Amino acid sequence: MPQIPEKIHELTVGQLAARSGAAVSALHFYEAKGLISSRRTPGNQRRYSRDTLRRVAFIRAAQRVGIPLATIREALARLPEERTPTREDWARLSEAWRSELDERIKQLNRLRDHLTDCIGCGCLSLSTCVLSNPDDVFGDRLVGSRLMAERARQEGD
Repeated sequence: MPQIPEKIHELTVGQLAARSGAAVSALHFYEAKGLISSRRTPGNQRRYSRDTLRRVAFIRAAQRVGIPLATIREALARLPEERTPTREDWARLSEAWRSELDERIKQLNRLRDHLTDCIGCGCLSLSTCVLSNPDDVFGDRLVGSRLMAERARQEGD
């Protein structure tokens, strides 16, 4: 991994990509989505502050566990702009996601435990499927493809 001298306080997009492991296109995407920011030189080249390395690491770690980019952006907006975020800053942000991650772990465990039963079962019923309808929460409302259409409408809102 290329080392950047301590006296250099800003990174080019190439340096940031090399140090963070993120593709240049991903960095441009993160910037377009408001997750990171840069300043422009008189030659219109991007320059990133060194603390952007930590932000990119945070973004990539959060993405790996399935945190949506909008949620990541909200969290990063609460970080201080005038200084490099501390361990306490990062801990405060990640604590807010603990219950969401616990729920995802629970869902993944359920999927793992029931996947063998589900593959090829052919039930096509959301009213009884232990994966799509745990504890039959939709049993009194809808079943089958109508439920799938309702979910799609809700997610589109």
